[in-house]
Amino acid sequence: MAAHELLPLIDAVGRVLLGKEHQVRLAFSCLLADGHLLIEDRPGMGKSTLAEALARMFALAFKRVSFTSDLLPADLTGLNVFNPAEASFRFQPGPLFTQVLLADEINRASPRTQSALLEAMAAGRVSVDGVSRALPQPFFVIATQNSLDQVGTSPLPEAQLDRFLMRLSLGFPDRRSERAMLHAGFDSASENLPQLGHDVLQQLQHRSCHQHCSELLIDYVLDLVEVSRQRHPGLSPRASQGLLAAARAWSLLEGRDHVVIDDVQAVLPAVVEHRMDAGCPARHGAPHSESLLQAVPALR
Repeated sequence: MAAHELLPLIDAVGRVLLGKEHQVRLAFSCLLADGHLLIEDRPGMGKSTLAEALARMFALAFKRVSFTSDLLPADLTGLNVFNPAEASFRFQPGPLFTQVLLADEINRASPRTQSALLEAMAAGRVSVDGVSRALPQPFFVIATQNSLDQVGTSPLPEAQLDRFLMRLSLGFPDRRSERAMLHAGFDSASENLPQLGHDVLQQLQHRSCHQHCSELLIDYVLDLVEVSRQRHPGLSPRASQGLLAAARAWSLLEGRDHVVIDDVQAVLPAVVEHRMDAGCPARHGAPHSESLLQAVPALR
């Protein structure tokens, strides 16, 4: 599949989530970069709609879990069930054994349950009763979370936040887009989306990770990371790898075979903000990514 052939697919998701073209493109970049996606906003803003549309688009096995305060780690990973007829234990897989997991309202669950996701997100496997089991590939977590001023929410652990390649916030639609939503009603347009096959997705991911990056561009990424480390908390090596991977995916969507500084700047806020604000966005003051861009000259 050529890069220009991706644009109709992105437009199709954009017709499901009106007025959010930039966020949809960022979400596509995240998946092409083989990263996990965190979507944060108030209830009713379209977080689950975007997640379900992306899952249908890639035609992968899909499961959805509502993260509630009483959710236990075994509810995600699965557990060994005793079979009296055979006098043995049989492993019953949990919802983590899928290709796309929609973790709905992830920040309503306890930290103990959040920890069950860490191994899955980091290594693509889970351990139950001392036995490690591989998850299906590819494996994506698309998590939604409500803003922290909502009742019953709590911040995600920093180690888990760092496993998400990007964090997006959808925000309110513009008046024109909301008018179109009101005229359209509640039709489930996501069910009629075109689908990418498994092999096509792997091809796109392979092309994305082989997009050319010049030494000047890598120096620009390193300069951004170095400036961030003069503050607390600074960006980790995983963050710098993620920033470059996201920029590569963005350049592929732009129809180029190489990465330019504009690609890095396009994905920078989504990649670094949740790592630098510890999951608690500041209501006032400039975003961290904006101050990084101002501190590092783009002219090379």
